[in-house]
Amino acid sequence: MKQDRFLLGILIGIGALVILALALFFVRKDEVLVYQADNTPEGVVHNYVVAIFQRDYEKAYGYLAEKRDKPTLEQFREPFLQNYINPDNTGVDVGEVDLSGDRAYVTVYIQYGSSDPFSSGYRNEERAVLVKQNGEWKIEQMPSNFWYWDWYQPTPKPIP
Repeated sequence: MKQDRFLLGILIGIGALVILALALFFVRKDEVLVYQADNTPEGVVHNYVVAIFQRDYEKAYGYLAEKRDKPTLEQFREPFLQNYINPDNTGVDVGEVDLSGDRAYVTVYIQYGSSDPFSSGYRNEERAVLVKQNGEWKIEQMPSNFWYWDWYQPTPKPIP
């Protein structure tokens, strides 16, 4: 009889831990996908990442810098739709900002998930580069999980 109560207690404890873990997962996930004010470099980087995770490519495209050879909206959207860029298995933390005149360098921590239950994954520290244009911060470069190598590259001209 005591063994049955002990086993029942263990099962109830495991069930409570599973429910708590699921609740924390869903609450934490919703907190991250909230837009912030975009009047700071870190706010722009955060909002760009949120837009990408929500697949709102038009909003994310609006955060790109106006520079020569800027991709079109379709060129911007295509690498995500074709899975050339896939940020789905990553977590992102926006860190410190280093301002240098009209340029800002934002530290972005990318957390990569593990492929097996016995690994914890790994975390990289990378940088986003922003420039101030017309009083707004715009993105010139992001870490590779959110940026395609082909953007802002000059279009090759055929040799006659």
